[in-house]
Amino acid sequence: MLASAALRSLLVPALLLGAGLAPADAQDSTPQAEHKRGDHAADPDRAVQGGGAVPAGWAVRPDDPAGSANVKVVPMGKGIHVTLGPAIILYKKEHGGTGAFHTLATFTQSKKATHAEGYGLFYGGKALDGAGQKYTYFLVRQDGTYLVKRRDGDKTTAVTKGWVASSAVKKVDGTGGAANLLEIDAKRDASKVVFMVNGQAVHTMAATAADVNGVVGIRANHNLDLHIDGFNVHR
Repeated sequence: MLASAALRSLLVPALLLGAGLAPADAQDSTPQAEHKRGDHAADPDRAVQGGGAVPAGWAVRPDDPAGSANVKVVPMGKGIHVTLGPAIILYKKEHGGTGAFHTLATFTQSKKATHAEGYGLFYGGKALDGAGQKYTYFLVRQDGTYLVKRRDGDKTTAVTKGWVASSAVKKVDGTGGAANLLEIDAKRDASKVVFMVNGQAVHTMAATAADVNGVVGIRANHNLDLHIDGFNVHR
């Protein structure tokens, strides 16, 4: 009996992995889990020199309850440059609203991260400074994948089946950099939400599947160094 149990404990994870699935305790359940994996001890949130700086008009909320001491957001050129310890959302309250919208931004990853980390856009933001924060987010990573999820407090619900590979997402090049134009379009056809990377639609869902009303902003996971150009919201 013991031998059979031991054999099952080895076979089940192997079968799950072979099917492209992760065991339940290895699957993401919170935004923090997108970067806090088993080897996170070897890749902790870094200290950021000059952290705590955010331009006037912007609000930042780190996933880490320790705060934004290791978050640096500065104007640079026509955009902003973000240097991170913890994962964050970044937004302007003026980008709240109701009804159909279109948002976009070009993200340039300055250097290859130790582990693939997501960055991108969110919409439908509500109660963003409280425990009941809600939003839907769309991220890409340096390994050529994208993800769509909904957040409600400390819980998240997958929209896509985990991280999805797409030729539309530019991977980091030999210098460790990559530039990706991300868009969320819920305006051209108000019945649906289209998620786009570099002009190519990678995922579409009904506008009723997630609340389009609320704040639109930026999400970036931990230890990233990003330049963000052309961020805008059209309603």
